[in-house]
Amino acid sequence: MDLLIGTSNAGKLAELQELLGGADVQLLSLKDVALDHMDVAEDATTLEENAELKVNAYSQASGLVTLADDTGLFVDALDSRPGIYPARYGGPGLTPKDRRQKLLGELQGVPAEKRTARFACVIAVANPQTGETTSVRGVCEGQIALEEDLGGGGFGYDPVFIPTGYDVTFSSIALDEKNRISHRGLAVALIIPVLRRMASTS
Repeated sequence: MDLLIGTSNAGKLAELQELLGGADVQLLSLKDVALDHMDVAEDATTLEENAELKVNAYSQASGLVTLADDTGLFVDALDSRPGIYPARYGGPGLTPKDRRQKLLGELQGVPAEKRTARFACVIAVANPQTGETTSVRGVCEGQIALEEDLGGGGFGYDPVFIPTGYDVTFSSIALDEKNRISHRGLAVALIIPVLRRMASTS
């Protein structure tokens, strides 16, 4: 079954390609179906609503079974900011590094034990042929590091997020290990049975 991934984020797309390797689907990007110009307004108030806005828009435009996700970072000491808008945190025109530095700046002076945070990822899948839309949620607890991890990989806020049970950030955790414990990895594990069911009936 062809599966359209509703994102223009190269890091997220690469991660999903790895995570969905066992789902028996052929992944297509927005560029593959000439929808990379299409911008869906993410103006809802929950991750579930934003994921469903994206997945329904892209599935209707493409006619393909589509997967889209929405991710939030909730920092307790900042009243849950950045929340459901991590890519808008700090305002327009900032790079991911700028946003990480803003986050660390806001937490300046906050001790490690009070820097608790969690990533949440909602993945939605829509089948335009049947009208079915299903969403699942994965959550990874952790804390915000005292400083950015400059030597690792990852993307977004990975260089400043330390998952519970680890003493390094997502950026310094091997990809297969990260995929096992991350918010997106946990959500993908829940959505794979849905994709397999859709593939078997398509």
